[in-house]
Formats: sequence, C-alpha cells, structure tokens
Amino acid sequence: MKTTVIVGGSFAGMTAALELKRKGKNEHRVILIDKSPLFLFIPSLIWVPFKRRDIKDISFRKDTILQRKGVEFVQAEALTVDTQKQLVVTDKGEFAYDHLVVATGPKVKYDIAPGVEEFAHYIGTPNGAMKTRKALEEFKKNPGPVVIGATQNAGCMGAAYEFLFNMEKWLREQNIRKKVDLHWVTPEDYLGHFGIDGMPLAESMLKGFMKMFNIHFHTQVGIGEVKEDQVILTDGTVLESRFTMLMPPFIGVDFVTHSPSLLATPNGYIPVGDDYRHRELPNVWAAGIAVDVKLPFTPAKVPFASPKTGYPSDETGKIVAENILRVSRGEQKLKEKAWGKIPGVCIMDCGKKEVIIFSNHLFKPRTIALMIPNVLYDFSKILLEKYFLWKTRRGFSYLP
Repeated sequence: MKTTVIVGGSFAGMTAALELKRKGKNEHRVILIDKSPLFLFIPSLIWVPFKRRDIKDISFRKDTILQRKGVEFVQAEALTVDTQKQLVVTDKGEFAYDHLVVATGPKVKYDIAPGVEEFAHYIGTPNGAMKTRKALEEFKKNPGPVVIGATQNAGCMGAAYEFLFNMEKWLREQNIRKKVDLHWVTPEDYLGHFGIDGMPLAESMLKGFMKMFNIHFHTQVGIGEVKEDQVILTDGTVLESRFTMLMPPFIGVDFVTHSPSLLATPNGYIPVGDDYRHRELPNVWAAGIAVDVKLPFTPAKVPFASPKTGYPSDETGKIVAENILRVSRGEQKLKEKAWGKIPGVCIMDCGKKEVIIFSNHLFKPRTIALMIPNVLYDFSKILLEKYFLWKTRRGFSYLP
C-alpha cells in the first residue's frame, strides 16, 4: 500500500485527498494534514464585512467528511519536510510518505509597503473579514474618503474589485455615499486586466462601471506607504483615506520556506511541470496556490501576479490525484494541463450585480472569452456558492 501525505486542506488539498482515495480505494493510504478542521468557502468572504454572510454560513467541518471517505485527517501544523527521508514533521509528530502533495495555500506578505499591516484592512481571512465588518460600523458614524485596491505584486485583484463594488452599494444603503470619495488603486496595466492579460470588453466595461458609480481609479501604481488617514502611491499621489482595504501579494507558507529540501522558488512556490510533479523531486507534487505559475506577459510598469482561484485549485488537485495513481501503477504517461490552459471560470460580484467571466484558457491564446454582465441580481454567484458547498459537504470531489 502506497501512502500519500497531503499538506493543506482547502480547495486543492481537499479535492486531491478525496479523489486519491476514491480512485485508489484500499490500495492507497491518504493522510491530510491541516491546522483547521474547518473548510471555508473563501470567495464568499467578500460578503462578510457587509453582514450578507456570517462565517458559519460558508464553513463546515471537513474532518468528518474526510474520515467518512477513508482519508485520515490530522489536525496539526506541518513544520518542515525532509525529502531525503520522505518525512513530514508536524507539531503532532512525524509522518512518512511515498508521495507528498503540497497544497498549502498562501501566506500574505503584509510588509510589501510600510503601514499596510497596521492601517489597511484585509478581507482574505475570517478574522480579517470580521475586523473589516467592525471597522465599517465605526466608519459610517464619521464617513470620509475611502481607498480600495491591490498592492504591487498582488495577484488577487478580483476579490478587491468585488469588495469595491459591494462597498459602493453599502455606502448607498447607509445613505452616506455623497460623503465619500471612493478611490480604486491597482498595479494592473489597465482596468480589467485581472492578472490574466484581460478579456474582451473588460476595460471598457469596468471604465463604464467606474463612471456610473463615480469611482476614481488609478492604474499602474503601487503602494508607497499607508498611514492612518492617507495612502501614498508609488507615483507620489497622496490620497486621503478614512478607511483603506488592500489586497497584498501572496508568498509561500512557512512550511515550504522552512524546508530547503523542497527546492522551492525564492517566493516559496513549488516548481512543477504541466503534470504538477516537482521538476526535480519525482514523488513531490503541488496543487493550487502552492504551484509556481510563470506569467506569459510582462507588466507594463508596476509588477503584479496572476490570480490562483478556486477553480484551477480544484482542477490541479484532480490532476495530481490522477497522476499519483498512474505513477503507483507504473504508468509512464501522465495527465498534463498547463495552468494557463485551465479554463477561466469566475463570477465577479458587483454588489447584487455580477459579471460572469468564462474563457477556455486562463491565459492567451483563447478561442472562447466572454464577459456577461448581469445588472439585475447576483444569482449566479449565489448559485455557485451553494453548489460548491453542497458538493464539498458530501465529498463529491469528482464533480466539476
């Protein structure tokens, strides 16, 4: 019996574990190590600050689901791995493996600019989303200028756009919109680049949104410094701000950076081929955010990264599971799908409005690339949330 240890239990890790056990059955032992027994549907965190969701609405216990499906769940913090000894060291003991899957997700680089951690809010974690909710309650008592956006090197521009439009709607609902100058700042070459080299009509559509909602926008800029009441951009622009929300860049987690034998990139990502197998360590694999993704374009002025969203994380988890089983059976041909050739599937919430984004490839060239606005209601975003929570709660990892 082969043993696979999976470190990380979000989209990529959960999918890889369930698929590996489903297909490998009793011939494969699967151990998933994660600090939390909860699965969180991260895309819905954008709604938490506005009280449209609570954390309990978008999370559930994953340990019971994994155990029911035959996956051994270990609630522990993975500290390091020795790839020579094939041993993962955690704060709850050591775990030997035949195959290792790194599905650790990101660490947030708050020190990208002075003051980001101290004075800017971040919605990418439950704690950050709840702190933002509390801050908005205080803000509405004494409203003023607002700055929302992404820093240099960031890759999660989509969530920041979603927060921006939800914020604009919330300001109107609180009857304080006229008291607020709303600014959007982004390192993107142009509005709607999204870190995927844009989509047809994306720039013109978003420019239209900005004009319609009276939002000032600043492209090709980074963050020089954040102060309690100001945001200073890298081009020297000073924006007054009574509330600031920024998406900083992601880097590899401590487990990766503290494990020199993983031969990770300087940013803490795992170098893999199109089969998601480590380029130098044949029994090490990566899925989701832990994958090192090379950009097929060069940012014009300010550096930024590509998004690593739930759909490609889910897809790479499935590919890794299939390839581990093929290797275990002695097969030479592995399944391959480059990150940039995974379909782009996203629904951008715009404050009870939405834009449905679909392309046959994340990166160009593409033969299908669509952006479909729905200005009536964000039912597609809600439907996607309900579907993914439903399928994951039941362990139906094979579903799209």
